[in-house]
Amino acid sequence: MDQNRLEPPALRMGVLGCSDIAWRRALPALAADPSVELVAVASRDEGKARRFAERFGCEAVTGYRALVDRADVDGLYVPVPAALHEPWVEAALRAGKHVLCEKPLTVDASATRRLAALAAARGLVLLENFMFQFHAQHQAVRDLLDQGMIGELRGLQAVFTIPALHPDDIRYRPELGGGCLLDVGGYPVRTAQLFLGPDLKVAGAVAVRDPGSGVDVAGAALLVSAEGVSAQLTYGMAHGYRSAYELAGSEGRIVLDRAYTPPADHRPVLRVETKGGTEEITLPADDQWAELVRTFTEAARGARNLDRYSELTVRQAELVEGVQRAAGLG
Repeated sequence: MDQNRLEPPALRMGVLGCSDIAWRRALPALAADPSVELVAVASRDEGKARRFAERFGCEAVTGYRALVDRADVDGLYVPVPAALHEPWVEAALRAGKHVLCEKPLTVDASATRRLAALAAARGLVLLENFMFQFHAQHQAVRDLLDQGMIGELRGLQAVFTIPALHPDDIRYRPELGGGCLLDVGGYPVRTAQLFLGPDLKVAGAVAVRDPGSGVDVAGAALLVSAEGVSAQLTYGMAHGYRSAYELAGSEGRIVLDRAYTPPADHRPVLRVETKGGTEEITLPADDQWAELVRTFTEAARGARNLDRYSELTVRQAELVEGVQRAAGLG
């Protein structure tokens, strides 16, 4: 290696909120990346912030504003409840911070458009955390499609369902942006965009509400591309676990299980069915959380353009709003 070549300084990151996903997935990924310096984690609960900070070797901060205003932080990871994303993402952007935000970016399409425009105007990275899209298995599916393995694409089916959650889980609280569409439903919607393009229309949708909390706990949507290719999406949080999608073509289909939450050591298997028979293609393992962090840090350093993902985020919010209207959730 050229000894005169200076490595870029670490991206100094703060964490705005002490959520379960931050503890289990995001902070371990941030702490493991050599290009990241984990500076501090903030919570409104001093004890919770201290517990996170002790595990990940950073500073504990009480209160979100105190972390947003720090000059020694370049970027913020924001895992607070969905309804709080808009004000804190905006505060972070106005403070000059790059932002990695848990999905959904906001609970309102107009707010998503506004924040995306604000980030672009200030030359800052704003990335919504659909980490699955950075796993190499989806590019492998795309390569098979582009090679004509199953002919012309005719339709997509995607499903992401999880078992019922603890009654106190924030996803049962409508005032915090709860409900299955905004949570697990976003994954099938993003899958449809990845393979059918962002210009999709909502053809129909249904939803089942939890009688106690009033949030949607099951749903399905039908999206259609300008070329007439349909995407049938199923999602819910009162189900057995499923995480899969399949692409149907004029000459066969491709099926991928464990599509959204594969462990880092999981070797994906693509099942390709054509008139010549069925082939199972085993892929190398990949760590989608590590890839997410790498993508974010490279973009913050100016080494990667995320305009495509910004477009997908804005269009996602518009599609979700359309599904909500069609399903009577608006």
